[in-house]
Amino acid sequence: MKCLAILGASGHGKVVAEAAECSGWDGIRFFDDAWPELTSNSRWPVVGSTAELLNNLEKYHGVVVGIGDNRIRYRKLQDLSAAGANIVSVIHPSATVSSYVKLELGSVVFANAVINADTMVGSGAIINTGAVIEHDCRLGTCIHVSPNATLAGGVVLGRLVWVGANACVRQLVSLGDEAVVGMGSVVLQNVVAGQVVAGNPAKPL
Repeated sequence: MKCLAILGASGHGKVVAEAAECSGWDGIRFFDDAWPELTSNSRWPVVGSTAELLNNLEKYHGVVVGIGDNRIRYRKLQDLSAAGANIVSVIHPSATVSSYVKLELGSVVFANAVINADTMVGSGAIINTGAVIEHDCRLGTCIHVSPNATLAGGVVLGRLVWVGANACVRQLVSLGDEAVVGMGSVVLQNVVAGQVVAGNPAKPL
């Protein structure tokens, strides 16, 4: 049995669990700080809190964070890393990830996503359903590229950036740390750190 622990029994966590099942993990267990009141996440059991997981890491072949919020996911990954957890990435088998991509640990790549050649993806990233990451992109730690969003070639995302569903980012554009792109937006110019932009073309809110 190839046992996987998922920290965070959220809706996002369900998608992580299903992608993990499809890619060969079994014995999937959730940990969430709402336990013991929360005992299941869909068909998968919730068996403990964060503290319980940190005290039982040796029972699991891999650990991944199933929390969509970038900042919380970043903190949880730090805690797991400090405790010596075997942090893994989960890639749905229908995703297309070039053999020339560098994907750091703790990331998830969901169904029908595409990541093309010579892209670098930082730890704890979410490449969501149907997202397209073109060649030579540089994606920072704990970013989230939402469903059906597209990053053209050479895009740079700083740490904790969130690109909303169906958004598009033009080639060679850079988004600073913790920038947010609204869903359906078209980003044609660089976005500074912490800025929220939306629209077509995207403008600061």
